[in-house]
Amino acid sequence: MGPETILNIEDNFYNRFLIPRVLMAAGYEILEAGNAGEGLDVLKSLHPDLILMDINMPDMDGYSLTGRIRSLPGYENVPIVALTANVMRRDRENSLEAGCDGYI
Repeated sequence: MGPETILNIEDNFYNRFLIPRVLMAAGYEILEAGNAGEGLDVLKSLHPDLILMDINMPDMDGYSLTGRIRSLPGYENVPIVALTANVMRRDRENSLEAGCDGYI
């Protein structure tokens, strides 16, 4: 059994640089998508063990993308964690209501 695979859906260049480095150092295999459309494309051919979801993206927000992913066959139970700079009290609740399993 190989390393667990994490899909990082993130449009920010610096976060796309930092997050994979930290996770690869911990032994995870990282898949990357720079926006929602790329994330959906990755999910057509690969099945990650975990999805890290940026909430603020230009083509589709992470709430909507989470809903789309949850509707795909086989993705109902893949953990999705919102990874965002949104820190208002309601942001966590919005993430969980959209179908995310966690919020960082």
